[in-house]
Amino acid sequence: MDVMTGVIDHRILLNYRIDPKALRRILPAPLEPKLVDGWGIGGICQVSLSRMRPRGLPAIVGTSSHNAAHRIAVTHAGGEGVYVPRRDTGSRINQLAGGRLFPGAYRYSDFRVHVEGERYDVRVTDGEGATVVAVEAEVSRTLSGDSIFPDLESASDFFRGGGIGWSPGSDPSTLDTIELWTREWNMVPLEVRSQTSGYFGDPALFPAGSVEFDSGLLMRDIEHEWRAQEGLACVCS
Repeated sequence: MDVMTGVIDHRILLNYRIDPKALRRILPAPLEPKLVDGWGIGGICQVSLSRMRPRGLPAIVGTSSHNAAHRIAVTHAGGEGVYVPRRDTGSRINQLAGGRLFPGAYRYSDFRVHVEGERYDVRVTDGEGATVVAVEAEVSRTLSGDSIFPDLESASDFFRGGGIGWSPGSDPSTLDTIELWTREWNMVPLEVRSQTSGYFGDPALFPAGSVEFDSGLLMRDIEHEWRAQEGLACVCS
């Protein structure tokens, strides 16, 4: 499978400002943090998908799933995108196919996703019941005043540049590579009332003071494709 197609029912982006020194300890070469006003940008992408199937098959055979990815905005000599150290899914199909039939390995986790109008309540827990991601948010008219991005357009442009995702694969010298293509690109702000990340909240990876929550964004009802790409050679440890 080189291309998977379907619909993004919703895509929640929780964004964090992160000390670049902490990120450099995590990123494999040749990746470097992509900076905004001296800060690196990491985040969680919680995406709920429907009608997912190999391109060319009818939508009626497509599947639905809830997924989450922890991401870090990065650059290297060949371009920019995101490094994805962790992916979680509520789909056994995605878990089995990820890293085998299609780039990107997944951990199987429990997803509780509740959408009521413009309110979103999501909780993801791992097999031991530990919180991976939790968020309560509502669509807003304006971007958070505390955001490092001056306006919604700036934030949208920044994240649009993150369509390529690199993640650890079965070959320790190569990063799995996948591209997100969307038919359109529309983001709206989220007022985030509470948020938790087991990954970015881990003090062993991110010491106290190295991570600050920045903002929330949302995409809805977007036709899209995930396109497998050639792997990226890395110095991975």
